[in-house]
Amino acid sequence: MNKITLICLLLLFSSVLSAHDGYIRNRDADVLNYQFNISINDSTNRIEAVADIKVKFLAPVSSFTLDLKSSGPDGKGMDVTSAAVNGENTRWEQGKDKLTIFFKHNVSKNDTLNISIIYSGIPADGLIISKNKYGSRTFFADHWPDRAHNYLPCIDHPYDKAEVDFIIKSPDCYKVVASGSLIEESPLAKGRKMTHWKESVPISTKVMTFGAARFSVHSDGTVTCIPVSAWVFPENQREGFSDYSIAVSPLQYYIKTIGEYPYEKLANVQSKTIYGGLENAGTIFYSENSVTGQGKDEGLIAHEEAHQWFGDCVTEADWHHIWLSEGFATYLTSLYFESKDGRKKLESDMSSSRERVLRFYDRNPAPVIDSSVTDLMKLLNPNSYQKGGWVLHMLRNEIGDEAFFRGLRLYYSRFRNSNALTDDFRKVMEESGKKDLSLFFRQWLYVAGQPELKIWQESGKGKDEIEINIEQKQEHLFEFNLELSVVDASGEKSEKVFIKDRVTKLSVKASDNASVIADPHVNLLFRPVP
Repeated sequence: MNKITLICLLLLFSSVLSAHDGYIRNRDADVLNYQFNISINDSTNRIEAVADIKVKFLAPVSSFTLDLKSSGPDGKGMDVTSAAVNGENTRWEQGKDKLTIFFKHNVSKNDTLNISIIYSGIPADGLIISKNKYGSRTFFADHWPDRAHNYLPCIDHPYDKAEVDFIIKSPDCYKVVASGSLIEESPLAKGRKMTHWKESVPISTKVMTFGAARFSVHSDGTVTCIPVSAWVFPENQREGFSDYSIAVSPLQYYIKTIGEYPYEKLANVQSKTIYGGLENAGTIFYSENSVTGQGKDEGLIAHEEAHQWFGDCVTEADWHHIWLSEGFATYLTSLYFESKDGRKKLESDMSSSRERVLRFYDRNPAPVIDSSVTDLMKLLNPNSYQKGGWVLHMLRNEIGDEAFFRGLRLYYSRFRNSNALTDDFRKVMEESGKKDLSLFFRQWLYVAGQPELKIWQESGKGKDEIEINIEQKQEHLFEFNLELSVVDASGEKSEKVFIKDRVTKLSVKASDNASVIADPHVNLLFRPVP
């Protein structure tokens, strides 16, 4: 066993055995539904809330712990005032970032309990209460990656999915959009109203959301019975409706390419959060400056829509496998543009992505699946996005288009509304491609870097023959197929060579002045070196 194989196997083994992202899973409980009844107002940033949580227990327990940030010296955080189980008050204990509910009675395996928590406070994060660029007050949930617990008692990790209801009580000047379908909008006393949205598909807290603002709303029609709408600030409604109308096209492509859209609606929302785009399930938030009236954000919209399938519906079970979300959305965006604009557009996208991957590697020589990362925000990097996309692109070339797209559809259907790790995806693609992909996944995802190739040519032994030399200059050897385009006065010929050794030699019929182009169709992640 060589050095690279041993390192890869150790990394893969440790990844499968345990979760490296530091979050302790509660294997004894499964949250089935959250109902968050939240009152917001214009006189203060303080919220008053009731959380009703339906939990199924998978083993006998005496308590249940949720993530919830308690109030700190800055006055921000949540204070619990009471807790009840099945309508009966019970003891609870609130720590720095945890809330533990204690049960008066024995809880047996397969018992389902309704836990009710009354609390209030000023969100430290997770719910962004601010003003938009027009000076109007706005409220936007902004949970990614694990910021929901700043104002919601929950399991704030993607491994546990649940249905969710948002019941928002607000001043009646606001329109409220949220995950799921609109159930009710009713007037309340003193110029207030109640808006109830219900998401009946289990989702992770990272993509649960609601937003309240002065919105103008426009219907963009339906795609396979899925209503598509735009929610934008009234001051730029003409531009916003125009910009967001392009969302219909990628939705049609992804449904055709991957499978049924997983949620009840697709709302594209101009918002005020910390991200340029946030892939909340069925309710995508875009930055307020995404609206320009020039239709420049088709790529961003296509990216966030792709997440509805991969990231939202099929979700990484461990944060260090986030390439299953971001790499997929990145490559699916390129596939969408390939379907519109042709292969040259895909090659252009992949060339640009390759440059970003190489620049990032020079600054941070780490593998895609890097369990040393503890700051989840630092996972938003070119390894997760562009290199993850490149892995999919090379996988497509490795097993062929038919097997690749069949595998994507199978992976989606098999892990729909649940979680997956990289090894789960590998097994599906092996099944689809009828090929062992262990080495492919190990070298591209668990090892830092890429082939650094020195390519030169010499006169061959025969007449009109040249010898092409390919040397891997990086420390660890990769195994891959390389396409070469050889051009001389007689024309152009394509040669494919399998590379696995430090130096590979190839004899080709061509004149001495022939030019050799490596990877002419942009199918390999590598760097040419002198």
